[in-house]
Amino acid sequence: MRRAKVKPARRRPDPFGRTRHDHTDCLAQAMHTAERLCALRGARLTKLRRRVLELVWRSHDPVGAYAILDALKEDGRAAAPPTVYRALDFLSEQGLVHRIESRNAYLGCADPEHAHASQFLICARCGAASELHDGHIQSVIGDSAREIGFRIQHLMVEVIGLCPSCAREVAAA
Repeated sequence: MRRAKVKPARRRPDPFGRTRHDHTDCLAQAMHTAERLCALRGARLTKLRRRVLELVWRSHDPVGAYAILDALKEDGRAAAPPTVYRALDFLSEQGLVHRIESRNAYLGCADPEHAHASQFLICARCGAASELHDGHIQSVIGDSAREIGFRIQHLMVEVIGLCPSCAREVAAA
């Protein structure tokens, strides 16, 4: 089997985002990137879409559509589930958020400027998720699929386990 050359996975010092960081700056950068990319692509980042993106990015944990809907209602916005799902679909199409299919939840994309298939590590205990960008994983799956004549239409890898914090708590119990 021939292996495609891929860049090694980028590793963040704390892939589950549990170390202290300036989340205000993190959110501001995500919003600035979204505005710039939508402008470049001729896509409308409406006030509602922008607010939904802010709500997804308010933490680094996956958030469900109904939690977003509840937050919009707290803002005094009258929104129905289809409206929220349309906004999330738009944000997904623009590569600004990813859908964690096993949780029916959304996570802000850390690298929306580059189209990519991601892999997610999801904590079964606390629900935290971390996005990986490991081209080797994608390549191996693609190669294996091609070998048997399978044509991939959508690639989503979700790995369930324990994040470092939960693993320590379980080990200590």
